[in-house]
Amino acid sequence: MFQRKIGILGGTFDPIHVGHLIVAQTTREIFELDSVMFVPCATPPHKSANELCTANHRLAMIQLATEWNTEFEVSDIEIQRSGKSYAIDTIQILNNAHPDAEIFFIIGSDTLKQLHTWRHIYDLLPLCRFITFSRPGHDDMSPEGLNLDEPWPCRLLDDVIVGRHMDISSTEIRYRIADGLSIKYLVPSEVEMYIAEHNLYEG
Repeated sequence: MFQRKIGILGGTFDPIHVGHLIVAQTTREIFELDSVMFVPCATPPHKSANELCTANHRLAMIQLATEWNTEFEVSDIEIQRSGKSYAIDTIQILNNAHPDAEIFFIIGSDTLKQLHTWRHIYDLLPLCRFITFSRPGHDDMSPEGLNLDEPWPCRLLDDVIVGRHMDISSTEIRYRIADGLSIKYLVPSEVEMYIAEHNLYEG
C-alpha cells in the first residue's frame, strides 16, 4: 500500500515558464498528489547539449520558480547522471529511492503519442502511472493511435486530463529575448530577473 503520491514533471525547462507551473499545480490538485518533482534533463535523446542553456542555469531557474511552493520539489538526478536522459533510468532510481510512494509521470498529449518510441517502453509502463495533460481541442486521441500493445492504450487514455489553454513555450520565450522583447508574465519574476542578470538567450 502506497503512503504517498509523487508527480514527476521532466523536461529541458529552457527556461521554465508559467505554463509548466500551471500544469504541475493542476495535476497535483486533480490527482491529489502529495508533491510534484521537477526533473530537468541533462540532454534529451533528441537534442545535443550545445542546443541547451547549461544545466546549472536551468536548474537554478527551476529552483527560483518553485522555492515558495512547499508542494513542489526539484531533483537534479538526471543532471548528476549526465549524458542522454532516459525516463526508464530515472523512474527506476526514483522507485528505489521512494519505495513507499506511487510515482505519476506527467506528460503532454504530444508526448503520449510518441511513447511507443521511448527507450524500453514496455519495461517503463509498469513502473509508474502516466498522467497526460491535454490542451483543449487536442484530446482527439484513440487507442489505435498510440501504437502500443494492450492493455496500455486504454489505461493511458483513462488518465488524460484537459487543462487550461496555455499558448506559451520555452522556444517562444527564447526568441522574444533574442529579439529584445519582454517576457514579463510568461515566466515568474524571479526567473525573468535571473535571465537578465546572466544575459541568457540573447542570441
